Formats: sequence, C-alpha cells, structure tokens
Amino acid sequence: MYLFLTLGILVAAVSAGRGVWSPCGLSMLSSITPMTEAGRGNRFSVTARWFLAGGIVGGLCLGAVAAGAASLLALADLSTTVRWGIGAAAAIVTAGIDLGAFGIELPIFKRQVNDAWLRTYRSRVYGAGFGWQIGFGVATYIMTAGVFLTIALAILGASPLVAVAIGATFGLVRGSAVYIGRNATSPAALNRVHERLDALAPASRRLALTVQLLAAVVLSGSAFGPAAGLVVGLASVGALVVSGRSQPSRAATA
Repeated sequence: MYLFLTLGILVAAVSAGRGVWSPCGLSMLSSITPMTEAGRGNRFSVTARWFLAGGIVGGLCLGAVAAGAASLLALADLSTTVRWGIGAAAAIVTAGIDLGAFGIELPIFKRQVNDAWLRTYRSRVYGAGFGWQIGFGVATYIMTAGVFLTIALAILGASPLVAVAIGATFGLVRGSAVYIGRNATSPAALNRVHERLDALAPASRRLALTVQLLAAVVLSGSAFGPAAGLVVGLASVGALVVSGRSQPSRAATA
C-alpha cells in the first residue's frame, strides 16, 4: 500500500504540473491574473483561492472514483506482488504513450473550459468551476498519460484512503498552478510569465516521462526481482536518451 501511495503521489504531482502547459492551462494563466481580475472588478487573491479550492475538490472527486474501484479491487484479494506487476505494466504502457510508441499523439481529450463563464458568473463561480474541471484531471486537455497512471496507482493501492490521498495531491497541484500568474500585473509581466513557461515546456515533458519510467522500474523490481528492475531500468535510460534527442513539436510541448 505504501509503495503505491508514494509512487502515486509522485506521479500525481508531476502529471498535474505537466497540465500547466495544456492550452487550457495556459489559457487559465492568461484569464485569471491580477491584471485581468482587476479589469473585471474582482480581486485576484479571492478568485485564486476559489480556483485552488475547486482544484482540490476536483482532485478529491477523482480520488473518490478511484476509491470506489480500489474497494472493489480489495474484494478480489489480489496479492501485493500481483498488484505491483500490474502497476509495472501500466507504467510501461503510459510511458510508451508519452513516447509515442502506440501512435497516440498527446495531448488527448482536447477540451477547454468555457471562457464565457468569465463574462457570465461571479469570480467565485468561475474560479471554483474552472478549478474543479482542471483538478478532476480528465475533464480537459490531458498532456501526459501519467494522468492515467495516477488513476491506476490509486486503484491498485486497494485502499480508499490511498486513492483519495493521490487524487487530492493531483487536485492541489493543479489548482495551485493559478498562482504562477500572481505577478502578471501588466501585459509585459504576463508575457514574461509565458516566456518562462515556454522555456520550461520540454523539461516538463521529460520529467513527466521520467517519473513514469521510475514507477515502472520500482514496481518491476518489487514484483519480479532486482534483475527485472535492472532490465526495465536500462530500457528506461535508453528511452530517455532517445526522447532527449527527439525534437517534439510545439503542440506536444506547449
């Protein structure tokens, strides 16, 4: 249980962070800033708190869904070794998706929140509503298959508490992203925020891949022994080298 909790929280945090570079995430960083909120007669600090709260609740909802599945899995009474093996396979598959090995081009589920809410509802409504959708993880653009690995690890822990903790972590990190734009008090400042994000985009993609491969190595070693962990580890290093040499398109790294 503790291994799934540790790896799940790590993968959840990094996968949630990767979502900042989705079109939806970048749009949020342009739409909810001190500058834009002042223009709408609102305070950024208030809207951001509602957004964070919505993100956490969204993550808790994701965790609750996973908790239901985890409870059912617990009834199956699978051994820990079997669940480690399933987790290892899941991590290898999701890492492969991020590498483009299965012909799936990220991002997927290309849906953004409805920006008409900004002109229709009060800040607490669009703040919490946008935050919930972002924090739920699968309601908007999915930038890394690590989101699916997050869900898998939450379920494989076979503990509702583990699942909720992993979901809450995802929602907390996703919701906290609104504060990246806390210094965007002018168009020039907002532009600097996006320039810094552009520069960090390839690193975010690489980190999301790395944690999935790390999960694959740890779970393979736990389930099948050190030799299996070593083989997966060597393959993971090779995958990272190949990935580092590739030149992903802007759409894949934005």
